[in-house]
Amino acid sequence: MTPDAYRPSPIGQVDYAPAGDRWTLVFTRDLRHPPEKVWAALTEPDQLAAWAPYTAARALGTPGETTLTMIDDEKPQDLPAEVTRAEPPTLLEYTFGDDVLRWELTATGPGTRLTLHHTVQARDWLPKVAAGWHLCLDVAEHLLDGDPIPPIRGMAATEFGWNELNDQYARKFDIPNTGLPEQPGDE
Repeated sequence: MTPDAYRPSPIGQVDYAPAGDRWTLVFTRDLRHPPEKVWAALTEPDQLAAWAPYTAARALGTPGETTLTMIDDEKPQDLPAEVTRAEPPTLLEYTFGDDVLRWELTATGPGTRLTLHHTVQARDWLPKVAAGWHLCLDVAEHLLDGDPIPPIRGMAATEFGWNELNDQYARKFDIPNTGLPEQPGDE
C-alpha cells in the first residue's frame, strides 16, 4: 500500500486523565461489527498481526503471561506482557512493557463501541499514542470490514499521516507536540 492509497479517518473521540503519577488515554471508536468479531481481532494472534503495532506469542483471550513483539521496521522488540483480565467479549486488560491497556467492548445494536484505556508514563506521550492507535484502528476497521490493508506501524507510520495526527491530538489535548518517540538506540 502506498501513502497515496490511504487517508486517515478524522481524529477520534479521545480524552485523557491522570492515573497517579501516570496518564491514561481514553480512545473510543464505534465499529460496525458485533463484540464477538471485535474480540477476535483483539485477541487472536493472526488478526493482531494484521493491524496492531505488535504481534502476540499466544492468544490474549485468557489471563497469563505472554510476550508482545513491537514491530518497528527491522528492529522488533520483545516486551513482557501479562493478560490480567479477560472477560469475552466485553473486557480485555493486559500489561505491555510498562504500559497498561484496557479494551472495553459494548454492544451498540449490530455494532460495538470500543473504548481503549492506555496508561502511559508521561503526559507528552498521549498525542503520540493516540496517533498510533488511530492508524492501527483504521487498519483494524478495514480488516473487520473484510477489506484488509497492510498494517501501519513503526517509523513507516510517518508516511501515512502519523505526524499530522500527532499534531492534531496534541492541539486537542493542549499538550506540546514533542515529535517522534525515541527509538531504541537513539541518543
